[in-house]
Amino acid sequence: MLRICRYLSKAEIGQLLAGLLFVVGQVWLDLKLPDYMSDITTLVETEGSAMRDIWIAGGKMLGVSLGSVMCAVATGFIAARVAASFGQRLRSLEFRAVESFGPAEMGRFSTASLITRSTNDITQIQMFITMGLLLLVRAPIMAVWALVKIAGKGVDWTLATGVAVAILMVAVALLMWQVLPKFRSMQRLTDDINDVARENLVGLRVVRAYNAEGFQEDRFTHANDALTGTQLFTNRAMAVMMPLMNTVMNGLMLAVYWIGAYLIQAAAATDRLTLFSNMVVFSSYSVQVIMAFLLMSMVFVLLPRADVSAHRVLEVLGTKPSVVSGTRTEGEPGRAGTVEFRDVSFTYPGAREPMLRHVSFQADPGQTVAFIGSTGSGKSTLINLVPRLYDATEGQVLVDGVDVREYDVRALRGRIGYVPQKSVLFSGTVSSNVSYGDDPARRGAGLDVELPDTSTRAGRRREAELLGRDGTATDGGSGSGDGANGNEASDRRDRVQRAVHVAQADEFVDRMEGGLEAPIAQGGSNVSGGQKQRLSIARAVFRHPEILVFDDSFSALDFRTDRAVREALAGEARDATKLIVAQRIGTIMDADRIVVLDDGRVVGQGTHRELLGSCEVYRQIAESQLTAKELAA
Repeated sequence: MLRICRYLSKAEIGQLLAGLLFVVGQVWLDLKLPDYMSDITTLVETEGSAMRDIWIAGGKMLGVSLGSVMCAVATGFIAARVAASFGQRLRSLEFRAVESFGPAEMGRFSTASLITRSTNDITQIQMFITMGLLLLVRAPIMAVWALVKIAGKGVDWTLATGVAVAILMVAVALLMWQVLPKFRSMQRLTDDINDVARENLVGLRVVRAYNAEGFQEDRFTHANDALTGTQLFTNRAMAVMMPLMNTVMNGLMLAVYWIGAYLIQAAAATDRLTLFSNMVVFSSYSVQVIMAFLLMSMVFVLLPRADVSAHRVLEVLGTKPSVVSGTRTEGEPGRAGTVEFRDVSFTYPGAREPMLRHVSFQADPGQTVAFIGSTGSGKSTLINLVPRLYDATEGQVLVDGVDVREYDVRALRGRIGYVPQKSVLFSGTVSSNVSYGDDPARRGAGLDVELPDTSTRAGRRREAELLGRDGTATDGGSGSGDGANGNEASDRRDRVQRAVHVAQADEFVDRMEGGLEAPIAQGGSNVSGGQKQRLSIARAVFRHPEILVFDDSFSALDFRTDRAVREALAGEARDATKLIVAQRIGTIMDADRIVVLDDGRVVGQGTHRELLGSCEVYRQIAESQLTAKELAA
């Protein structure tokens, strides 16, 4: 928790210091009450006391109580405000950190774990700041101050209080020793539940197709029972805390009064009133001491989980991306669109064997270079090195004549239109999905922008602008939401329409209610696999990039649509370098160059006709897909 507090802003630290002053004021006021109670007791027991003096002392006591209540309200308000602001900052920082992760970093954290860390874990931290942090400050101040007040009012009473405090400290220590390991495991078990639930929901069709509902229910039940059992253990253990506190407090009160009765009985008549008054005051202060430990016990309930949660959040925030952004924004003059691999080898993190071995080729502007090979030969890995999803282990990957590691990551990826193997659509409209990569608000939500101070209203507005959540920057794709005038909006719509046409997606988009503004569900669940692929291709084409990368992006298309898309690309993106990974010979046989991969090595390069005669691996693939007549043709 101490390490994560360095993310507090100066304004939040100032507010917490103000809250600390209110805590000190509240403790001081609470500890003044026994003094007034002693005065009232003395006045009541003294003959001839004026009623007016009792009313004055009672009024002061009431005023002190109201002051304590006001300090408590101010403390709670400040703590809640700081906790909410701090939680917002942590979520933004964690989201930004995850956005900067490459596949290597994502492999360290499961999706379910990252969701838990950005929701449940940060909620635990907020709860601790709201309730625990100020209690953690208040309890020691109250205990020490009350003990100072007690000192000198009776050795016997002080000894009884010391014994009670010792019993509480030993009990709390033993309890924490039991439950702390369980608190640490609870967050991991929460991850497990989220993991099982998410896996079941994502693969619901497969689960139902294989009648595996019972198996999935058993998995969830096992994870749920593990978490429930741990929570029951910790709750039962912590349930001992309150009865223990009450027992010790009642026992201490009994001891104070028993000792007081003994002392009063043994004292002279002139000293009995003083002893009785001291007993009343002492009983109040001893209750304050026990209450301080009661508050500490509440902190002990919140602190272990908050500490574990803070550690998990810091793990995400402290993970540095393996892909470090360079400084270059431009390539070498006259080499725009050139992609070159120079003796490139690549090994996945933690793997023993390299996935790619000494790969070399060059793709010039306007060329179509295709990659083919058996499953696991390294095709997708190879093209993922171009946009720096990974960095080459050995050798160089050059774009526009410059090593990709020298580029600013955003500048590099701004040159590339990338269509992944698994098509991804976002909730919104057809237009917003196609124009997604060209949205300046989304590009501006980059990783190198300093996070504004969200404790101020202006800072929160600035953060919303940076993250594209201000209600204007994320407008569907008509262009009007980002402040564009009518001509710009019309131009964007025309570009979206053109990209949709090139991807052969207009045949189904035109039939959708709303056309380009037709809604797309989360994950594109309301369109088919082939339709998702075509919209993903349209998204890449919309940007007019120098380089188009297709990672087996035509697999869900029928042969006619596949050919129509490639012909449209040849006309629309004639100047762009096209890198295509494919399994079908028909998709790549017209490419300017075909690179054949086998077990991570290049075993052949050339045109379709050249490779049929020179590369055994390519010829076997072709013979498995084409008839003898087609091969001869």
